[in-house]
Formats: sequence, C-alpha cells, structure tokens
Amino acid sequence: MKKVIFFVTFLFSCFLLQAQRNYSIIPYPNKLVEGVGEFEFKGDLIIEYPIEFKPEMELLKSLFKEEYSTNFIFSKRAQLIVKTNNTLEKETYLLNIKTDKIIVEASTGSGCIYAFQTIRQLMKLTGHGSFRIPACTLEDKPRFSWRSYMLDEGRQFVGKKSVLKLLDQMMLLKMNIFHWHLTEDAGWRIEIKKYPLLTKIGSWRDSTTYFTQRYDSLKKKWDWSKLLSDPNPTGGFYTQEDIKEIVAYAAARHIIVVPEIEMPGHAIAAIAAYPWLCNGKEQLKVFTEMIGISKYAFNVADPKTKQFLEDVLSEVMALFPGKIIHIGGDEVKYDTWKNNLDIKKLMEKEGITSYSDVQVNFTNQISNYLERNGFRMMGWNEIIGNVHVDGGEQKVTSKLASKTIIHFWKGDSVLLANALSKGYDVVYSRNIHTYLDLPPTRIRLSDAYNFSPIPNNLTKEQEKHIIGIGCQMWGECNPSIIDVYYHTFPRIAAYAEVGWTNEQTKDFNRFSKSIIPLIKYWEKQGIISFQDKK
Repeated sequence: MKKVIFFVTFLFSCFLLQAQRNYSIIPYPNKLVEGVGEFEFKGDLIIEYPIEFKPEMELLKSLFKEEYSTNFIFSKRAQLIVKTNNTLEKETYLLNIKTDKIIVEASTGSGCIYAFQTIRQLMKLTGHGSFRIPACTLEDKPRFSWRSYMLDEGRQFVGKKSVLKLLDQMMLLKMNIFHWHLTEDAGWRIEIKKYPLLTKIGSWRDSTTYFTQRYDSLKKKWDWSKLLSDPNPTGGFYTQEDIKEIVAYAAARHIIVVPEIEMPGHAIAAIAAYPWLCNGKEQLKVFTEMIGISKYAFNVADPKTKQFLEDVLSEVMALFPGKIIHIGGDEVKYDTWKNNLDIKKLMEKEGITSYSDVQVNFTNQISNYLERNGFRMMGWNEIIGNVHVDGGEQKVTSKLASKTIIHFWKGDSVLLANALSKGYDVVYSRNIHTYLDLPPTRIRLSDAYNFSPIPNNLTKEQEKHIIGIGCQMWGECNPSIIDVYYHTFPRIAAYAEVGWTNEQTKDFNRFSKSIIPLIKYWEKQGIISFQDKK
C-alpha cells in the first residue's frame, strides 16, 4: 500500500513539475486554467485580426519572423484569431489556447501586445522544427498601472542601441514605463536647442571615478570604496531626433517614456555650461565622482534661472507625449543658497523661514508651469519636504501641488503614510528593495521578488494611492553596458512580476523555475553571460 501511495505521489509531483515547465510565464497570469493537449504549428501562422490592431500586428509580424523564423499570414481561415472586446479594461487580455486554434481578446493595443508576450513565453521548439504551445485559458490584467524600469544615463551614457534592447525586454515582461534619468551632476544627455552648451560642455567630463559596494564584516555594514579611476574623457548625448526615435520605438511597444530632468540639485553639468544658473562666481567642471552629493544647486530666486528651466521643459514636453515629467528634486543641499542675496530677498518677500520651503515653493512653480501645458509633475519624495541630507531636514510649512506624483525612495512608514494621507499618488520604490545598482549579493532575486509595493499598516484609502512600483538602475557603479545588464537581469523579471501579479498568485518556487528559459533567452540575445561575473 505504501508503495502505491509513493508511486501516486511521485506521478502527481511529476505532473506538477510538467505543468510548471509548460506554463513558464513571467509575469505570471492572474488567472490561468490549464487545458489538455497542445497547439502545434511549423513555419507559418495564419492570423486574423481587426484593423485597429494593425500597428501591433505589424510589429509582432516582424518580431516573430526575426526571432522564431515564423511567418504571419493574414487570412480569414485563421489559426490565431485576434478580437476586439471593448468590455475589457485597458491592459486586460483574454487568451484561449486550444489544440486547433488560439483566440486573443483585448480592448486596446496594449492588451494585444501583452497577450502575444505570453504566447512567446509559452512557445516551445520541438525537435522537428515546429512550436508547441500548451492549451490553457487566461484572463489576465496587471495589479498596478505603473510598472517601471529606470535607467540612469546622467552618470553613464549607454547609447541608443542599448536603450532599444532594454525596451524590447520591458515589452516581453509587460512593463509599461521607461523612466529615463537624463541629467545629473555628471552629465547632461538631452539636446536643448536654445541652450547648446548643455550638450557641448555638459555632456562631457574629463575623467571618472567609479565606486563599488563592499560589506565590512568588522563594522557589520556596507561601505562605499573606490573601484576604478578612469582618466579618459567620456560623454555623449541624444539629439532630439534620437529622442523622437526612441520614444516612438517605446510607444509601439506600449511603453511610456518619462524623462527625468533634475532640479534644483544634481545640476553641476548644467551649471558648468552656464555658471549664472548658480551664482556665476565660479566656473565648475562636470562632476567626475560617481557618488556623493554636490553642494551646488540652481539659483531658483533668479528670474533668468526660472526662464531657463521653463525653456528647457518646453523643449522636453515637445519630445515626450506621455504627459509626465520627473523633476528629481532629491538630495538638494542648500550651501549655495545660504549666502545668496536673491534667495534671502525671496524668503523675506514670501515670508519663507526655511530652505526646504524655498525648494517646495520653487517646485510648485514648476508644477504649475507643467500643469498649464497639460503635463503632470513627478519627483522623489524630498519634494514634499523630507530632505535626506546631513543637516538638511527642516520643518516645512508649504504644501506641495496636489497633482504631483511622489516617487518614494527613502524614509520610514510614517513619511509614506503622511504623503498618502494627503492624497498624493505614490510610486513605491524603497531604495533598499528596488535599487538595481545594489549588487545581487545585497538584493537577491528572492528579495526582489518578495518586495511588496504596499507596506503593512496602511489603510485601504491610503493603499488606493499607491499606483505601482519602479526599479532603478543607477550609474554610480556601472562603467559599461555589460555592468548595467549584469545588475538588471534577471532581477528585472522579479520586479515585473511584483508589479503585475496579485500577491496571492505569486510563488517564488514557480518563478525560480520559470526564470530559467528567460535566462537562456537573454544569454542567446547577448544581453549578458552570467558566467562573466561572480
């Protein structure tokens, strides 16, 4: 009897393992019902679709031809039928895979694109050159509307080819926001036609000092230590034509590009180009240290500086149709404001008593300007008045503009609850959980997967204002695109599932098996060899 029980248990375990192999999908669908049998095809795939999905189908046709040598043949005698279903929400899709046909339903192009990413991951190449897709029925939609990956090119310019490759992987993982960090102390990466010195001077630095993180076992904490000093000039920037091409490439994959233009701090690259933006008294060089907080900030009390920033944002808005602009606003030191007569006069005129209030006052002016032009402002959570620099935290009496999106990266649950209680929408990106520059030994794959964008002890009303998750690839420790890939993959897949899959549906054991085909795919694509680094 025991042998029979063991044998039945063994067969059941094998069945579960087979099911996990067959349904290796990341992010995992929120409702999947297993079917019987498989849909099989070889070479050509006969497809029928409505005219409104033509742009998506042309993109998918090219992708399937390039990656799978599969031709889409459009005909009424279809094996794969795409239907419009206007009862579905924007990003929802239905997928019914039978042994003789596949039916996709969606109300928008994004739902259509997502359905085909699921199909791509389910496709298994047989030894006969054909593909098999396990039968199943899916009703799938994301948990959060904001599922972002951030690339810091202010510190390290990686170039258009690498950005396009990253966007392809975001589409595969159903991520919908590309947060593009384009300006920093260490570099200005976007062409602004009215101010050509921003790229002529601000996009280049004469040398670079990179850093790494190491664990000090004696002090029992992580420390920064110098890793590499590169004496060579480095830089680069995107022309406005480059930007348009990348934004269009992302839009075709239903990814919104949100640019980050740092202000009023992290601004040395701009100040090096135009010294009058700070105090005009000293000629700065573009920052060469990849970590550290500069004491320099824009002189926000000078009307010329305000005009400069509005001019810059005017050109930025013309390039990014996503209607959201991230202004940074983090880690602002007030050293250059303390002895600035313009700032002093502003504070006296407006009755402002702290430099943090000066920052909030300035940020609201930027928000009003963006809002008048149909855009929404986003910034790191210091813009609400919580400043995380030594000696910088001060009491704030000014109220931040109500439509601002808060990008919460640092601070305790009290600060988060305070922002949520005031009705701000929040993207939750705690640095200790979501910063991809932290090495895989510090944020393991399981740590990334188990991160929750909704912390404990929030009210239901507060939870409603958490709109999603971001994972951030900062450039302090990444001198090459290989380093960016190494730190991004495979952890980006874990964050994709955190943003898409409901908490009760998540399962790290399943995920850790499903990630294996993706890792093989990324190695085949030349994104990274996981043998390169230990």
